[in-house]
Amino acid sequence: MAERPRPAPEDRPVSTARMVRTLYGSRIRSQASFRTSFVSDVLGQVLIVAVEFLELWVILTQVGVLGGMTLTQVAVVYGLGALAFGIADMLFGEIDGLSAQIRSGKLEVLLLRPAPVLLQISSLDLSLRRIGRIAVGLAMYATALAIAGFQPSPPTVLLAVLAPLAGALLFGALFTIAGALQFWLIDGREFANAFTYGGNYVATTPGAVFALPMRAFFTFVVPATLVAYAPTLALLGLPGPALIPAWSGWLGLPAAVLAWIVAGALWRAGVRRYTGAGG
Repeated sequence: MAERPRPAPEDRPVSTARMVRTLYGSRIRSQASFRTSFVSDVLGQVLIVAVEFLELWVILTQVGVLGGMTLTQVAVVYGLGALAFGIADMLFGEIDGLSAQIRSGKLEVLLLRPAPVLLQISSLDLSLRRIGRIAVGLAMYATALAIAGFQPSPPTVLLAVLAPLAGALLFGALFTIAGALQFWLIDGREFANAFTYGGNYVATTPGAVFALPMRAFFTFVVPATLVAYAPTLALLGLPGPALIPAWSGWLGLPAAVLAWIVAGALWRAGVRRYTGAGG
């Protein structure tokens, strides 16, 4: 019996991993070709992060302690939060702009293409300028952690590595949820930004400064305190306030998994509900 000919490489189904490499690779090459613009955008992001932290520095020069934390301890929280948000914003930041794709009718084009819609939208404008925020966040996180008295051990080193990744996954899920909600709230980008960029503000601030109801909301509903504040407590061996004990620093990854389950369900429901730009 004659052996069936093997399909040519170009006839084989394209894997999701190859789609990711192709889509993101094309965006990176296109932006890297304009070097002056790229460098200026990165420097702009560095300046934004520096100004944001300057606000906390000014406060701490007046009060000495913020939410039970010294300047170096607050710098760990801010650096970790900025690093996690920068990664998520670079990879998923375009999803919360779904309403523009819906209003313009461009979403129909994306739905016709043989690639996941979520992947296409997230790669529409992969902005490398966010590397500035990521670089500053990483540098601040590592430097402040060493100055603040971090005692490395196998568990704490593991947590120090996993915390930024878990935080990025959490923010990525929030961006996806924010985008999915716009299938129902057609002009709801500003409403969604309250949870994504508002969550970033909470994540880079010691959670103990917030009143108990707000602390509960940003721990159990929008888990922003689990991005940087709770891991910092665990890394530095600090006692946590009510609702955020030090051991909650290990809950970032489980919370991210749960958040992505919710995000995936909302996104699939929104895509099934979508009937076109004309309603």
